[in-house]
Formats: sequence, C-alpha cells, structure tokens
Amino acid sequence: MEHNGDDNAVNGTSNNDREEQEEALVALIEHRTREVKNFRQRLVYYQSQLAEAEKRLQDSESKLARLRSQTNAASSRSRLEDGTKTVKTERRSTSPMDRNEGSSKHQHQSKPELRIPDVPPKISKPSPWAKSSAKPSASSGAETSIVKSDSNSQRPSSQQQSIENKDKGTKRKFVQKEHKELIPLLRQSSSARLVNCQTSNHISSQHKRKLRSLALCPVNDQLFVTSALDSMVNLWQVQAKGSGASLLSATDCMSPQRKWPEAIAWHPEGNGIFSVYSADGGDSQVSVTNLNRGRGGERVKFLEDKPHVKGLINGIDFMPWEDTCFVTGGSDHAVILWSEQDGDNKWKSKPLHRNLHSSAVMGVAGMQQKQIVLSAGADKRIFGFDVRVGRADFKHQIDSKCMSVLPNPRDFNLFMVQTGTHEKQLRLFDIRLRQTELHVFGWKQESSDSQSALINQAWSPDGLYITSGSADPVIHIFDIRYNAHRPSQSIRAHQKRVFKAVWLESVPLLISISSDLNIGLHKVY
Repeated sequence: MEHNGDDNAVNGTSNNDREEQEEALVALIEHRTREVKNFRQRLVYYQSQLAEAEKRLQDSESKLARLRSQTNAASSRSRLEDGTKTVKTERRSTSPMDRNEGSSKHQHQSKPELRIPDVPPKISKPSPWAKSSAKPSASSGAETSIVKSDSNSQRPSSQQQSIENKDKGTKRKFVQKEHKELIPLLRQSSSARLVNCQTSNHISSQHKRKLRSLALCPVNDQLFVTSALDSMVNLWQVQAKGSGASLLSATDCMSPQRKWPEAIAWHPEGNGIFSVYSADGGDSQVSVTNLNRGRGGERVKFLEDKPHVKGLINGIDFMPWEDTCFVTGGSDHAVILWSEQDGDNKWKSKPLHRNLHSSAVMGVAGMQQKQIVLSAGADKRIFGFDVRVGRADFKHQIDSKCMSVLPNPRDFNLFMVQTGTHEKQLRLFDIRLRQTELHVFGWKQESSDSQSALINQAWSPDGLYITSGSADPVIHIFDIRYNAHRPSQSIRAHQKRVFKAVWLESVPLLISISSDLNIGLHKVY
C-alpha cells in the first residue's frame, strides 16, 4: 500500500510538471506568434516603402535621361553648325597652352549635364525650404526664409518658384498621381491589420484658445500648420524624424470683423495658407497668408470677392487639377469656385451652385480623374458637380446629415463622407455607383451624445486606413479591408477630445490636435 501511494505521488508530480511545461510552451508560442505578426507587419510596411522609393527613383532617372537627350541633341546641332569654324580654330593653335585651353573649352561645352542642378525638383516632392529637420541649423534656415525673408543670401528656391508661377499665370506644373484599385479590397478581410504605435510625444500648440484646424504642406509634409479660436495660424516643422516639432512662425489671421478662421488650406505650391471666415456683416471671406513675403511685404491679404451671402464658410479645398483653383462651401447652401487670375494673388469667384443643397454645405472636395466637385450638406445630400458641363453628375441621399467629404488619395473613384449617426459615422462611396454605400463603420462615444462637425478624418498615404478624431481622447483607426463596422484599433492620444490626426508620408508619423491645446506626435510602423 505504501508503495502504491509513492507511485501516485510520483505520477501527480510528473503530471504537474507536464502541465507547467505545457503552460510555459503555450505562453511562449503566444509570445512568438505576436512577434512573428509584428515582423510581418514591418515587412509589409517596408516592402510598400521600397516599392514607392523604386517608383520615385525610376521617375527621376527617366526625367534625367530625357533632359540629357534633349540637351545632347541641341549640342550636336550646335557642333555641326560650327564644325568648320572649330576645325579652323584648332589648326591655328600652335602653342601647347592654346591647345589645352581650346580643348578645355570644347570639353566644357560638350558636358550639358553640368546644368542639371538648375532643373526643378520632382513635383511630387519639391521642398521650398530645408527638408532635413534633424539639425538645428536646418530649422534656423527655414525660419529665416519663411518667417523673416530678410537675407538675400539665404533666400531659398521657393522665391524663384513663386516668380516662375507669376510668369506662368494660372497654370502650374502638375503631375497626375497614379491610380490604384482599392475598392475591390473593401471588407475582404476578417481580421484587421494593426498599425503599431511605438511612442507618443506631446508639445504645446502655443495657442491660447481651442484648436480648430490642422493641415500638412502639400510639397513637404514635415511642415504643417495649426489654427485656433485665438485667430492665430502657426507654422511648424517636424524635428528629428518625429520626436518633436519647432514653431517657425505665428501669424494673426483675424478678419476685419474680428473673426477667426473657420477652415484653412495650403496653396498647392506650398507658399501660402488660405483661410475662410463668415459672410455676415460684410466681413472678408477669404485671406491669404504669404509664406514667401519679401522685405516690407504684406503678410496677410484679404481677397476682394465676397460671393457667399450669409453665415459661416464651413470648408475650403484646392482642386487637384492643372488650373490652380479652390472651392468653398457655406451655410448659405452655396458652393463657390475661385480661380487664380495671375500670380499676384488675384482670384475670381464663380458660383457652381446655390440651390442644390437645402441646408448648409459642410464639406467640399475635388476628384482627380474628372473635374468633379463633391459637396456634402446638413440636408443629408451629397452632390458630385461636373465643372466642365456645369451640372450635377450624381446625387446621394442618405439617412443622416453630412459633416465632411474626403476623396481617397490612391483610388480616384473612392471617397468618404462623415455623418452624424453614432456607430455609422463614416460611409464609403464609389462615384460610378448611384445611391450605393460600399461600407459603413464608426465608433461609440462615451463622453458625448452629439456628433461634432469639428471632428475630422484623414486617409493614410496608401489609401488603406482612415484616422478619425473623437469626442473621447482617442484616435480611431479604420482598416478599409476589415469587414467589421468598428475601428480596427483605437489609440489613447490626449487628455481631451481629439479633433484630427493626419499621416505623414516622409516619416512613419501621426500628428494630432486636441482640445487639451497640445499637438500629439505618434510614431507608427
């Protein structure tokens, strides 16, 4: 009997050991599974970055080859025309020094590639200011050129670019982005691909009142602006690959009637900030903050036209077209097209429509492949207006008031609309399909029952993710491939409500603004 008891004790001990070993192995497998998943996500990210970098390299190489072939052809014609004269000159040269000088001159003329630095940079990534932000000297140089513009010796190429724009009039160098079919990927995955947030830093926005807007520079996304109810527009530059940001300038953009900017937008060349106000009381409706101001120049200029007749101007957006123009939408139900007349900030306004919407126009945007202006209204209507033919191309009537509209940066048929319905705030549409919602998703709000129009969204550069602010202190992230109706993840980012979070393409970074008066810098991969 004692022997059997000892056997049972041994068996019990061995069973416990096996259970402990099994638990340890299960925990190790879970850990290594997460590790493999993280590495796979990193691999996908860097593969996409590599593909984009290879495309940019090929584009630059093709441009260089075209430039050299054109220059070589011109040089060949010149040499053929002057061939006889050149031969006679070389025969008259008897001194070795003369021969060397002649050879040197001829060699200098036969190398057209020496003029390559004068060619403007690639349009998709030109940098009017110092692009590198890791060194303090780069930030200082940018501040001198943007804010002060007092030193001719340090004046950047952006001034030359501004002069070229004046010569070109309303035309600008425009490169059509590459279209990528993303609509077939919608709701095709049963699991979300998460965005990993490594670290978050917060800096003071330097605003004294609640923030209103956040916008990235279209030619250098490491420059961004913020605006607030204190009427200040602050220009920032990302530092040390997203570890911080430095304030380059602060400009008071208060209107003549002492109103703050309701919304802001960058000029496509990255040399100015456009702000919109209110149509009440005869106030100025649009201002231009000139970032290339010379000595004694005017920093803020108000446009003369006042096409909106009443109420707030809720949105402004530059059109992704060759002709430089922007669109505004207001509480007077109107959508107005503003076209540049010449390079001296003279703009002419023209109503696209005033009666299609029966309530305030809350958001406007332009589609890339056609001259279609999207407008979303509090009347629950979404219109696509064809500028070329002068009429509405399509209309969507939905079940909730619309807050904003945002085209996808890669799939030119896809756009998002923000609505006021809880847990169904975001809707995806295809401009080719009538009265059809491709996908509906949203989030629960704990701190508020109402949906604020001050909450905004942003697409990721690859067009696969959407970030959204919230009445709660979190950033919601949606993977459009995920077949659920909730966020794929939520990042606690601030102490109070988050108004907006935008993606940078040059570095893996999210920038957010909040009613806690801070700017959030969130490193992601």
